[in-house]
Amino acid sequence: MKITIHNPNGDLIIDSKEGVDLSIPISRDSDTVNAYSIPGPIIEPLKLGSFVGSKALGGPVNCENIHFNAHGNGTHTECYGHISNPEKVYLHDCLKEYWFKAQVLNVVPEKDEDGYSIGLSQIESKIAPGVEAIILRTLPNDRNKLVRQYSGTNPVYFSKEFMEYVVSCDIKHFLTDLPSVDKEEDAGALIGHHIFWGYPNNIRKQCTISELLFVPDIVKENTYALNLMISGFDSDASPSKPVIYPIQ
Repeated sequence: MKITIHNPNGDLIIDSKEGVDLSIPISRDSDTVNAYSIPGPIIEPLKLGSFVGSKALGGPVNCENIHFNAHGNGTHTECYGHISNPEKVYLHDCLKEYWFKAQVLNVVPEKDEDGYSIGLSQIESKIAPGVEAIILRTLPNDRNKLVRQYSGTNPVYFSKEFMEYVVSCDIKHFLTDLPSVDKEEDAGALIGHHIFWGYPNNIRKQCTISELLFVPDIVKENTYALNLMISGFDSDASPSKPVIYPIQ
């Protein structure tokens, strides 16, 4: 199906059959991506008295309980409610549009005094005109990212200057294959999150950060139409399914 998306920066024409899913699902397998020492998800049949929500166990239907934490159990999208206090802010109240012009960019971590980070030189002057979202793929890129255990490994993060530049380019949606835009241990400062959302003095309420994506090598550096799909939870974050489409 050919679809025309009327974007303020020019119409985006896509073929609905050409979408590439960039999400890592919340998995029942023990060998799955994990970050911040968050326990893995638990997916199990509902049990109520004699009822069991499993056809395999003799129940009439499959009906499962799912316990997870979006921030460490797979691809997720978060709003400024992630760092707001004491106000309760929910993602589904912030993200009201779901189609964007996006750009995929490769970035290479650089050694610094705290480990490895991604600096301004990796992105300066590379963002295309009219782009609303950037999708950042770290190199080298390998399928081990689908099962990587990031906890306690001091993962790569984005520098203060990098995040400031992204905001200056009016990027509203920041997507990365890393577990966070910030350091694993920074005494709760979350500098990158605060810069991106302009919190607390100049809050960019409709902006989002998506983390723990996987961008396969078949996806080339280019601009795409992004469909950023989320679930409807009363929470600052939700499992998400970013799907990109080549622009025709």
